[in-house]
Amino acid sequence: MAPTLAISTLVPHSSLSKSKPSVVNPRICFLANSPNKPLSLLNYSNQFIANLSAFPSHRVCIKRNGGHHNLLSPKAASSSSGEESIALRNAEYTEEPETKVKFQKSLSLPGCSSSLSLLGTGYREKVFAIIGVKVYAAGLYTNPSIFSKLDAWKGHSSAELQKDSSIFNAIFQAPVEKSLLIILVRDVDGKTFWDALDEAISPRITSPTPVDESALSTFRSIFQGRPLKKGTSIFLTWLDTAKMLVCVSPDGAPSSVDATIESSNVTSALFDVFLGGNPVSPTLKASASNGLAAALK
Repeated sequence: MAPTLAISTLVPHSSLSKSKPSVVNPRICFLANSPNKPLSLLNYSNQFIANLSAFPSHRVCIKRNGGHHNLLSPKAASSSSGEESIALRNAEYTEEPETKVKFQKSLSLPGCSSSLSLLGTGYREKVFAIIGVKVYAAGLYTNPSIFSKLDAWKGHSSAELQKDSSIFNAIFQAPVEKSLLIILVRDVDGKTFWDALDEAISPRITSPTPVDESALSTFRSIFQGRPLKKGTSIFLTWLDTAKMLVCVSPDGAPSSVDATIESSNVTSALFDVFLGGNPVSPTLKASASNGLAAALK
């Protein structure tokens, strides 16, 4: 049996008769078949759509041997492209609710063997003269293979996971890449940003070794004398427990690595700053716990 292609469209009365109001007629249908070769859906649809210029603003339904595909005529495609583009963008991003910063659901980063997936988002707030000021939004990304290493926590609730430091320690120790993306929501001087970060890191390293001091000095040098504008992205990517890449980008995805931090004490302290027992962004840890609970059902 030769394959059959049916193309149908909803047509307004006014397109067929000037004497009737513009209401919708039943579908009109065109049939085609190809006895010698399989139908090319695209070729046939283009052929018939080209002949539907009288109905420029309507959706065309193409049916092929029981299945169907919806296409838009040129005018309809143009008018709907904005809505479809917005829907596509929304499908690819997650919005941090307090800052309205959008995070990509998947990231390809320097040094990573595969794309990382967004696990949760949050924000950092600093208090100045008793007023809380949001400084940045943050998103935690992990290699999707991490979930195969967390079977011990399957079925746990988000609240249980948030209080359980062992699961976040397991995530840090797992031999897969993790990354923290920080997106500034206001202009910040580089030194101010580093001082706030160092204020959180240093107490977590009780007896720094020369290796730790060198790593902290390298870390500090990235931000000294560097103005950080609103929208700047800072990527902190753990390749393993003793190696972290730092990338600073003014406009989204990083094009290069600014520094490599090689100190297990510094890298673990930084992870603890955000996901330990007293995180600087409780909302990030809560959101990551939600993501873990959903993935480990």
